[in-house]
Order: sequence, then C-alpha cells, then structure tokens
Amino acid sequence: MKSLEDFLGSHMIYTYENGWEYEIYIKNEDTIDYRIHSGMVGGRWVRDQKVNIVKLVDGVYKVSWTEPTGTDVSLNFMPNDKRMHGVIFFPKWVHEHPEITVRYQNDFIDLMEESREKYETYPKYVVPEFADITYIGNPGTNNEKVVSQAPYEGMTDDIRSGKLKFD
Repeated sequence: MKSLEDFLGSHMIYTYENGWEYEIYIKNEDTIDYRIHSGMVGGRWVRDQKVNIVKLVDGVYKVSWTEPTGTDVSLNFMPNDKRMHGVIFFPKWVHEHPEITVRYQNDFIDLMEESREKYETYPKYVVPEFADITYIGNPGTNNEKVVSQAPYEGMTDDIRSGKLKFD
C-alpha cells in the first residue's frame, strides 16, 4: 500500500502486545466499523463511526476519533510492515465500568452519552501499545457485510481462514 486510496476498504485484525485483539474495517474516507474481540471491552462492536483518516507517508496511515463514550483513539497503521501503534484514552468511567460499553454501541448511543455524563471522566486510562496485524483483506469500500454481526469466540480465526466471507 502506498496511497490513501490503497488503504480505504481495508479490513484488518490486529493484536496488541498486551494481548487485546481488535478488528477494523476502513469503510470509506471518513468512516470505520470495528469489533473488539478481547481485552477490557471485548465484545463491543460499532458501525459507522466517523473518523479522521490521513496518509502520513507512503504506506503509513493515521485513523483518529472520539467515541460517544468519550474515549479518544488514535491509531497508526503500517500495513506493509504488518504493524500498528495505537493510543486509546479511556475515560475513568469506561475503565471502571467497561461492561456498560460491551454491546452493539449503535443501539445504545443514549446509554453511552448518559454514562459519560453520570460517571467521572478523569483521570483518563491511557493505553499506548504496538500491535501485530494478523490479517489484512480488502473487501472494498462501503461493504455493509464486513462488520454485520456481534463478535463471537473464534470469529477472528474464521476470518483469517476464509471461513467467514464478506461478498
């Protein structure tokens, strides 16, 4: 990958050095879908998250956003090297009550916003980690089939093996 156009439509699974496994689909120039397969908020999944996506240099891309939970995320993808570095800034309430966020967020935006107001935000729980990208595919942009169901045990293996298809 060299250009931003090469990156758009990418579907990746990555595992942080702390063992947390995430999946992201770069849906288009300003939207992602993602699932969290393990870690503090494993089981959470989101569609149509608005983001800022930029190419830093050939083959290196930054994806940044703020969630309705108040969590800020900034991810640097180096797909040609199968590496990623991310920083997640969890509000105090998400760190203390992660179970509130473990669901299909799109159906619970009001709950996320209410929790953000109800519980403390600071200090933020900052998680800076490198990750290995363990799967890269490109099902094209705006493919609604890529992240269309909740994460389940073994899903990432099904994706990597081709058992779970998106066409």
